Amino acid sequence: MGLYDFSAKLAGGGEQSLSDYRGKVLLIVNTASKCGFTPQYEGLEELYRDYKDRGFEVLAFPCNQFGAQEPGDADEIKNFCSLTYDVSFPLMAKIDVNGDDADPIFKHLKNEKTGLLGSGIKWNFTKFLVDREGKTVSRHAPTTKPEQLRKEIEELLG
Repeated sequence: MGLYDFSAKLAGGGEQSLSDYRGKVLLIVNTASKCGFTPQYEGLEELYRDYKDRGFEVLAFPCNQFGAQEPGDADEIKNFCSLTYDVSFPLMAKIDVNGDDADPIFKHLKNEKTGLLGSGIKWNFTKFLVDREGKTVSRHAPTTKPEQLRKEIEELLG
C-alpha cells in the first residue's frame, strides 16, 4: 500500500482521500495546541502560503499522546489554530501516532522513514516530507523549524 491508498478523517467530519493530493509535495505533521513547539504553526502556515500555488500542502494531524498537550475537541483545536496562527491549511481529526491505535497514515510514514531512535514518534511536531509521487523522502524532528525545510521543499517542487 502507498500513501495515496489512505484517507484521513477531517476535523469537521468527513473523509479526505490522500489520493486527492497526488502530484503535490506534502508536509505531514503531528501537532498540538499546548506544546512548546506550538508556535511552529506560524512557520507551517508561512510555508503553505508561500508554496501552495506551486503544488505544496501541509496536513496537520492533532495528537494528544505527548504530555496531553492537545486536550481539546475538533472545534476547539480548529478555533485555536485559526484565531492564534491564522492557519488555512487542512486540519485533520485528532489521532494517535504511536501504539496499537496509531493512524494507518502514520504507521505508513514511520515505516518509510524511521527516526533517530527507531520508528516511534517521540513528540509533537514531527514532520514528514513527501514527494509528488507519494514517497516519504525525509523525516524531521520536532526541533527542526518549518523554515529550515525551505530548500528541500523547493527542490521537491522543482
